[in-house]
Amino acid sequence: MGGTETMQLAFLTIFVICLHNACFWECSCQASDFNLDGDYLIGGLFPVHYAEHSGQQRRPVAIKCDEKSFFLTGYHLLQVMRFAVEEINNLTSLLPNVSLGYQLFDHCSSTYNFPSSLQFFSSHNDSIKVREDYNRYLPKVIGFTGPLSSSESVSLAPLFMMDLIPMISYGASSSIFSDKKLYPSFLRTVPSNKDQIELIIQIIKHFGWNWVAFIGTTTTYSQDGFQLFYDLIENVGICLAYYGILTETSQLNTIFETIDMLHIKVIILFVEELKAAEVIHLAIQHKFQNKVWIAGEAWSMYQPLTKQQGIETIGTIIGVTPHVAKLPGFSNFIHQSRMGGNCKSCHSGAGLSDEAVCNQDCEACSSQSAEDIINEGNAYSFSVYSAVYVMAMALHNALQCNHSGCNTSRTVYPYMLLREMKRLPMFSLNQLNVYFDENGDPPAHYSVVFWNTADHTVKIQPIGTYDNQQVVNLSIDDMQIHWHGDGLVPFSNCSAECKPGHVRQQEGQHHCCFTCVECPINQYTNHTADLYSCLKCDQYDWSEAGSTSCQKRSVEFLHFSDVIPILILLSASSLMLLCLGVAVLFAIHYSTPVVRSAGGSMCFLMLGCLAASSISIFFYFGEPSALSCLLRSTPLTFFYTVCLSCLLVRSVSIICIFKMASHLPKAYALWVKYSGHWLLVAGVSFFQLILCVIAITVSPPMPINDMQSFKDQVVLRCIEKALIPVGFGLGLMCSVSGVCFLLSYMGKDLPKNYNEAKAITFCILVSFLSWAAYLEAYMLSRSKYVQLIKAIVELSCLYGIMFSYFIPKSFIIVFQPQKNTQEYFQASIQSYTQTISRM
Repeated sequence: MGGTETMQLAFLTIFVICLHNACFWECSCQASDFNLDGDYLIGGLFPVHYAEHSGQQRRPVAIKCDEKSFFLTGYHLLQVMRFAVEEINNLTSLLPNVSLGYQLFDHCSSTYNFPSSLQFFSSHNDSIKVREDYNRYLPKVIGFTGPLSSSESVSLAPLFMMDLIPMISYGASSSIFSDKKLYPSFLRTVPSNKDQIELIIQIIKHFGWNWVAFIGTTTTYSQDGFQLFYDLIENVGICLAYYGILTETSQLNTIFETIDMLHIKVIILFVEELKAAEVIHLAIQHKFQNKVWIAGEAWSMYQPLTKQQGIETIGTIIGVTPHVAKLPGFSNFIHQSRMGGNCKSCHSGAGLSDEAVCNQDCEACSSQSAEDIINEGNAYSFSVYSAVYVMAMALHNALQCNHSGCNTSRTVYPYMLLREMKRLPMFSLNQLNVYFDENGDPPAHYSVVFWNTADHTVKIQPIGTYDNQQVVNLSIDDMQIHWHGDGLVPFSNCSAECKPGHVRQQEGQHHCCFTCVECPINQYTNHTADLYSCLKCDQYDWSEAGSTSCQKRSVEFLHFSDVIPILILLSASSLMLLCLGVAVLFAIHYSTPVVRSAGGSMCFLMLGCLAASSISIFFYFGEPSALSCLLRSTPLTFFYTVCLSCLLVRSVSIICIFKMASHLPKAYALWVKYSGHWLLVAGVSFFQLILCVIAITVSPPMPINDMQSFKDQVVLRCIEKALIPVGFGLGLMCSVSGVCFLLSYMGKDLPKNYNEAKAITFCILVSFLSWAAYLEAYMLSRSKYVQLIKAIVELSCLYGIMFSYFIPKSFIIVFQPQKNTQEYFQASIQSYTQTISRM
């Protein structure tokens, strides 16, 4: 025997046992509220009564729902189904020559109502026979709607899935029913828990909360909602601070104390309506106040709870519910039903019939006024209404109905109805779109409601809408919400949001708990991209500490068009012209004593080196390049050293003439014989040339973008990488300067006409002071103006030599020609000799 047949026999056994139960026969009241004859019957399960869980049983037990607590919400939904069937039967276009009937049951328990459910499964003679092929099996109903909760649906669904009997639920929102491998014939007209939880998360984000509690039960509905919530908040910045499961032994006061201790202000109460009423009642009793309660769809529209005394003290209630649509004509239908007296007491003896079965009687129903039933307007009303219409439209297609009628000769089996239900295109019902996706789920149309207690009476009013058909669209009118306390949105965050320019540093296991750390210089925050890390600015950007964006750095270098560079360039050009003019003047008066005493032909070398050195000044301006960096340092280093070596030779020559000639005649003779002055110049020049070539070859000066010296600037400057060769070159230049200074000091008492000592001392002193000023500026700053100071220092050194050495001699040549004679120089020498002899 196959697995399917075994299961069918097991269900048949349960059914037979239930038939022997007294309940099955004691209840024999026929009420038109529960049955209506028709060509095709559809079933319905509604919780007209509610039975508390009574623990485990040793044998199958069926209960009489009429003996349990009356549940007006379930009776309201039953009336909605009756209304929908009557409306369809009155339509001439949907099922023209076919009548639709129903068989409804009071489903008050998820475990003790199997006899009623098996009525749907049985054939028209109330029997269930084991068959090999159920494709041609026609049960009493071709489809049914219900039950209300996910837990009840989980218990019943396997009975109907094997034979593909359509089960279209109006309240079972658990996401497990989206699995078509397990529930192939299950459809629903209420959105899945996944849609509901996504909406709750959107509400939490809308108000900026991230520190919440979730209270649920052990039911399928609640457990599924929690698991979805836990999975979906992982990457949306919401932390589950507390999760409470309500069982028969739970101590709610302990749960409330824990929530208060954790400073949680927002509570998601994801339970069925009766359990929600119990929690709210105890919250009022324990004075658990000033919280925001987010109600799931199961109790967000639960009218009896609005009459709970003291409910305004617990805080603010915001709920989510499937979009509440009006049912035109429903009020008139209820009033006519009440006037007709259709709902009789089973104990009155009226309306008895042999067709009546267990859980089709309702003693309390007759005492309900039409206004009570109508005002019980429930979140699932439209779901019941649309479920009936879905089955009717599928039957319309299965019977091939048209304007002339339906093909009544065709037998419609449950699996055929299921196929047509899945094929239904989107249709509009009371201005709402109805259709099913591949999982048998409808579109998510929700309303966000607010329990307004401003007038000490609770009014449930819509404040927003939500749908996710194409894009997620949540709209909430915040102005309609009257928050408890000071009227402001309550703060329910583990930590306050960081100020702009600060990032989070997580504390503990929850990412919502953190301290705020300021971002340093050149870093910024982008809370959209990363809440926990400072982002570095781009290479050419900068920012202050604690910034939210970066600014462009200004690129700094010496421009040719600036005023001071123009003046310096004019000065360098003037120096070159001055060198040329002095060279021409000296060439014209080459044979005169002044020119010969200044060094003769060596003066032209000195003037050439001064002019060549001034060329470097031109390369300090404009954007630095490899060539400009090379030409701003190397020519000056070499040619200025050559010029200094000439000054050194002049100092040595004068000392040799007046000091060494008489004391060291041989040394003086060798100096003259081998042109010692030229050898000294050549030696110093050659050595400096070698050092410059080595520096250029090993690592030439290169342009750099200095981004460290200033936070908001990029200073373009040159850097010497070969420090050792450059250091030797500068050392040689300084050594020559120092020796020049010493020798010039030794010759301070020489004849006035031959005494260049003062001139050399002055120009070397100017050079020392200038370079000292540059070094101090360089140590204090790295701005572009340091490069300007360096250019000025170099130019002052060159001008120092020009004005201290060449200009005085040029002045004598031009304006004091009487001092430029052999006689004048001889007189000066004789005067010096007489002075020395008297000492």
